[in-house]
Amino acid sequence: MPLTEVDPGLALIVIDLQKGVLRRGTVHPVEEVTRRAAHLARVFRRHGLPVVMVNAAGGAPGRTDSGVRRHDPPADWTELIEELGAKPEDHRITKERWGAFHETGLHQLLGTLDVTQVVLAGVATSLGVESTARSAHEHGYHVVLVTDAMTDLDADAHANSVERIFPRLGETTTTSAVIQLLEQTR
Repeated sequence: MPLTEVDPGLALIVIDLQKGVLRRGTVHPVEEVTRRAAHLARVFRRHGLPVVMVNAAGGAPGRTDSGVRRHDPPADWTELIEELGAKPEDHRITKERWGAFHETGLHQLLGTLDVTQVVLAGVATSLGVESTARSAHEHGYHVVLVTDAMTDLDADAHANSVERIFPRLGETTTTSAVIQLLEQTR
């Protein structure tokens, strides 16, 4: 379902556009994804709307069959990439799981800001973005997924999220459509 309207209580949430995660490589050019996410953040700020920058500092402790091992990340692993142009007024959330709502205070923060609709961008589409979208949907937010401002480590996983999962959780759209609707309604 394409984006049809924006709520008065709108916030942008940018997921895991950080140095350590992006070193792993993505299926879409990270420069384009970053440029779009940064453009969204600039427009949201200009309209006085909240921007939430999320970074990952850990993972769930349970074993999986994926073969992914816990490691000691480099010192700059959690640093947001400079291209995002993060500002002091942006809200920061550090997470230890895939989803940005799990034990982070994000839901409480959005509540204090009277947010009813969240716009999501970032990486990885099938991990951090999808987990955050699922939780946002379960918390009752109107979820908007900006599919050209996200990417994944795996092309099939990205396609599955965008084509099968996201339409069940909210509205899928593009950066330009979000900006155009914001400019028309704000």
